[in-house]
Amino acid sequence: MLTLVWAIQVISSLLLIVLILMHSPKGDGIAGIGSAAQIFSSQKSAEKGLNKLTGIVALVFIICVFLLGFGIVK
Repeated sequence: MLTLVWAIQVISSLLLIVLILMHSPKGDGIAGIGSAAQIFSSQKSAEKGLNKLTGIVALVFIICVFLLGFGIVK
């Protein structure tokens, strides 16, 4: 059981890194000066799904950390 939780933690940590890197930056940068920031407004629904998936993976990671940290799983 301990090996399974470690494997889930490693997989979720790698997946969490990838998901966080996939997020678009929140600042518009120079594109915010003109109307170029409005061109990609259709990506908002994809961003919502990515946020939910990132939250779920983060929750799985945190649960694994608590299970391993407090020694609940042996």
